[in-house]
Amino acid sequence: MKIFTNILVLLAVALLIFNITLIDFHNPFQGDSVIAIVGVVASSCAVLILLIFRMSKKIVEKINDNA
Repeated sequence: MKIFTNILVLLAVALLIFNITLIDFHNPFQGDSVIAIVGVVASSCAVLILLIFRMSKKIVEKINDNA
């Protein structure tokens, strides 16, 4: 499961970087830049959710080890 979440985090970061390169910073709310901004926000949310999931798994493992 740890390898799977690592792969998903790497994919989300790759999509984040790719979408940042698509943003036209002179007109960020015109044309394809809007789609790229939505992609950046979605990728950021995915990374945060996966990191929270990983932290919760570590907490569960520590609780189970102590019990």
